[in-house]
Amino acid sequence: MCCFSGEVQEVSNTQIFARPQGNKQVIVYSLKLSAKDDLAMVLPIPVPAKSAEDAVRFVNLEEYPELFKDLDQGFPQLPAQKLLDRSKRHLAEGQEQLEVVRVGAYEASFVPGLADFSRLDARFRVPDAAWRQLPQYADWGFAVFKLRKGTQQEVHPMAFWFPTRHPDRVFFPTVHIHDGTAPKEARFDHALYCQLPTTGLMMARDPGFATNWRESDQPAQFFVDMKKAGKLIQGADHVYRRFVRETRKNEDVVLSLA
Repeated sequence: MCCFSGEVQEVSNTQIFARPQGNKQVIVYSLKLSAKDDLAMVLPIPVPAKSAEDAVRFVNLEEYPELFKDLDQGFPQLPAQKLLDRSKRHLAEGQEQLEVVRVGAYEASFVPGLADFSRLDARFRVPDAAWRQLPQYADWGFAVFKLRKGTQQEVHPMAFWFPTRHPDRVFFPTVHIHDGTAPKEARFDHALYCQLPTTGLMMARDPGFATNWRESDQPAQFFVDMKKAGKLIQGADHVYRRFVRETRKNEDVVLSLA
């Protein structure tokens, strides 16, 4: 589960792909969702402070709903791993409304800062009290995807490029907001994927990159449809994957590149 503007009944099978490229980073996000009402998913992202309203570029993956299934093909399951997987299982006066773009099955907006949430429909805002519990996002931006009500939605992944204030890090938006509050701990059910620069030492914030992340057996071009993926994924590079399925501190996952 991540940050939602309203009540959700169930969230599962969250999958995130991240790849840095110079001063930019791509995020691809997928999940299953059950909700009674229309709501928005809000992803805090570490853009430079006071970024322009067109700083984020959304990518339409309507033609590639199976992207994460293909990514998973790069990691043939070992017998022991199979057994382990089975066991876990209203506008402010004088302000203009933020631009809304159609990205396949979604409507998406980039919110440059917390104050700009007043320029979104009230249904798609996270309560101010929740953000006060997360002061680290005070000068961040936010990618907002409007989701339709329904039972067990599973549509194509959401994707976007954003300018990052931390080109030496790979950022995964994993912080949770539940019913307008941000708990200190949260239950994670995430599969994280990334590609990393070929130079430099990769170190995770949590102990042991080598023990937490598994490298794909082959470069991405052998199991990903590169035509459909466009420039989101580097065909010649390997992919790394990590499962996070536990109750843990409610924070984003970050990889540092040295």
